[in-house]
Amino acid sequence: MAAPDWLTQLNRLWGGNSEIPVADAKLEDITGLLGGGLFQPLFKWMKEAGPVYLLPTGPVTSYVVVSDPDCIKQILFNYGSKYIKGTIAEAGEFLFGLGVALQENEAWKIRRKAVAPSLHRRYVEAMVDRCFGPCAERMVELVESAIDSEGGEKKRLNMESKFSQAALDIIGISVFNYDFKALTSAAPVIQATYTALKEVETRSMDLLPTWRLPEPFLRVVSPRQKAAQDAVKIIQEVTTKLVDDCKRMVEEEEKVGGAEEWARDYLNDSNPSVLRYLIAAREEVSSTQLRDDLLSLLVAGHETTASVLTWGTYELLKPENAEQLRLLRAELDEVLGDKPFPTYEDMTKMPYLERCFHESMRLYPQPPVYTRRAVVEDVLPKGLGVVPAGQDLLVSIYNLHRSPENWGPNSQVFEPMRFGPLALGQPNELNTGYRYTPFSAGPRRCPGDKFAVLEGMAIWAVMFRRLDLTLVAGHDVVMTSGATIHTRDGMLVNARRRRGEKGQKVDWAQLKPEKDIGAGWFEKGIEAKGSSGGGKCPVAH
Repeated sequence: MAAPDWLTQLNRLWGGNSEIPVADAKLEDITGLLGGGLFQPLFKWMKEAGPVYLLPTGPVTSYVVVSDPDCIKQILFNYGSKYIKGTIAEAGEFLFGLGVALQENEAWKIRRKAVAPSLHRRYVEAMVDRCFGPCAERMVELVESAIDSEGGEKKRLNMESKFSQAALDIIGISVFNYDFKALTSAAPVIQATYTALKEVETRSMDLLPTWRLPEPFLRVVSPRQKAAQDAVKIIQEVTTKLVDDCKRMVEEEEKVGGAEEWARDYLNDSNPSVLRYLIAAREEVSSTQLRDDLLSLLVAGHETTASVLTWGTYELLKPENAEQLRLLRAELDEVLGDKPFPTYEDMTKMPYLERCFHESMRLYPQPPVYTRRAVVEDVLPKGLGVVPAGQDLLVSIYNLHRSPENWGPNSQVFEPMRFGPLALGQPNELNTGYRYTPFSAGPRRCPGDKFAVLEGMAIWAVMFRRLDLTLVAGHDVVMTSGATIHTRDGMLVNARRRRGEKGQKVDWAQLKPEKDIGAGWFEKGIEAKGSSGGGKCPVAH
């Protein structure tokens, strides 16, 4: 029953005649996939079978894996009319409930219309000054204290954990106006988040979806399901309390007229959180609905940015990327001087720092794979196949971002300047012809893109200006996945206070890739005709 060849042959009958090639899945590939590294065998099979192929996952289940930019554009833009989220929405319901992250069709439209305006430009700008910078400084100060207490060097520091803690503090303050203090105390909600998200991904690819059985039964027979249910209970208890506390605060202010005035201005000086916005905007929804919507922001916003920072830092610390780190620090010294952390205005003057963050999202997209389900038959572009109604799909952003067809012969090399001259601005799905879609596209494009990029930039700005980090020799940093790309055993560094030359000058206007990315690929990075990106770029240039 588990023989890959048998599965492959059976699934050739997946819905009628089709020219979509079938992945040559071997037993070791499937075993590895079930172990959690979903996106890596998908890349292997793409190189063998092409940008669109069929992946058998069970006697009656299969996925069409899509990695072509034109096909991905068509699938993402036709959400609601031809496609829904499908598997991931079903698998994640136990965690996100009725939240905006996984709701479908009309229910999603209603919640999106309510939540998305809270992430407006003025709010994000305020968060840079009030939240991102101070939380980044708190993280770095704690590392500096550890360095000083251990004689000038902190050995084997796990930066994946530090980024996760800092991101949780940031998302807590900005979404709930609540400081989790994850950097200075043990926060059970962090591990609960990891446990719950890992369960979402495992459920989405289970060959035998036992998780569809009644929860009380699963709690007794499955330690994994019990752990997942316990994790969700922790997360829901925390967020429910925060919702109730904020409701009482707004009710008190409404008695004296403060809340209505703030709702018109969109930003409250003492509490500019998303939660306060949603409550004071007087939308009539239950506390459970608010909790689920904000839980979507808490889990997704914390997890994704921390993962990008982990892997981007790993790349910047590799010896072969020393020049990229030098350039980043030169820009930080030039713009920040001795400031403890950047303001929003400073952010607009650091395009190379932002390019580093985008290149990290290209190589390590979070999440690396989206699920979709066809609700009607759809003909893919370029003659790449016909998707029948009811078919599940995996939109592999990891494949899209690393494919040599999309990014040249050295597509897996870290090179922030591969997107073209800095004067063209920052990459997005529009100005790269959908070769780069880290925030999805179409109706379900992530509304928190500006928030995520500026948050990551702020943390890096403080960290790299003040600390010298080196990778721990002999420690392999290995990719695995929950709902995002994690390390298997952490990302360990040795940390010192920064030393060495500062204030190096760079001719930014003439800057080109330091690495060989292939002839013509620098010019193709950002297409000048689409460089404005329809206002999608988080930073003005």
